[in-house]
Amino acid sequence: MIHIVFQEADIAVLQKAIELDEKLAGDIIHIKDDYAVGPLENLQTPEGWQARRDWWKMLLEFSPYTEQLDMVDDKLTLHKLKEALDTDDTQHAWVWMGQNQHDVCGYYWLMSQLKDYQGRIFVLYLNNLPFINEKGGIFYPTALHEILPKEFLKAKKLSRPITLSEFEVDPDEWKKLCNENGMVRILEGGKKLASKEVTYYDKDVLAAITAEPQKLQKILSTLFSKLKVKTGDVFLVWRMREMINAGALEAQGDWAKGWKEIVLKLAVVTDASNETAEPLTL
Repeated sequence: MIHIVFQEADIAVLQKAIELDEKLAGDIIHIKDDYAVGPLENLQTPEGWQARRDWWKMLLEFSPYTEQLDMVDDKLTLHKLKEALDTDDTQHAWVWMGQNQHDVCGYYWLMSQLKDYQGRIFVLYLNNLPFINEKGGIFYPTALHEILPKEFLKAKKLSRPITLSEFEVDPDEWKKLCNENGMVRILEGGKKLASKEVTYYDKDVLAAITAEPQKLQKILSTLFSKLKVKTGDVFLVWRMREMINAGALEAQGDWAKGWKEIVLKLAVVTDASNETAEPLTL
């Protein structure tokens, strides 16, 4: 058995679940790119793939994850998965998805290239399902790593083969998203994704920043506590840098020394007509 996940935090909890149930034993493959953000146009071509890598390279500059781009090679991961399936025709793969756009976008990218293995690719989509948390209460997780390892033993019963119909229809949904080439994709329910403008999170970002200087890490902490639709810190910081360039934010500190050096505040403009100063927004 091969397990496929889309978030690094999912690996550890799935490994613990495997320790509790040897029937789950198998390799864990991690699809690392976050296909819920960034360009998707012509992603099936070398030029489109390179354009996406170049975009991530720009975002990762000065971040704590500068080495990550070299580590992300989902095409190679896909090649090795196919190789494992071709080598052993009794081998099958389980694709684990939480109810979030990161996992669902990753699922669409992956399964659109696995039609030849129909009947051997299974999906476990934990969509709007209740689980028990550490305090014994019921909650509805949006990500796999929010679930206790022992709860995975119940979740495994959800495993089902991706149907031939899904292999026909779902790649069309992925193609539609690629053609729309929105820079943000959000999950509207089920497996339905909607393309949004690159500015989708800007209002949330501006709401977390005040006229008083705050450290970037504190702003990110505030953002993640309030965001209803989660996304990665790298994308959010890139949007902040774009707002700085647009004059909506002011920054202090040296980006080359990392995020911990950066302090941000709302930019203030003076209204010459009444000599009042107000924060500038986009």
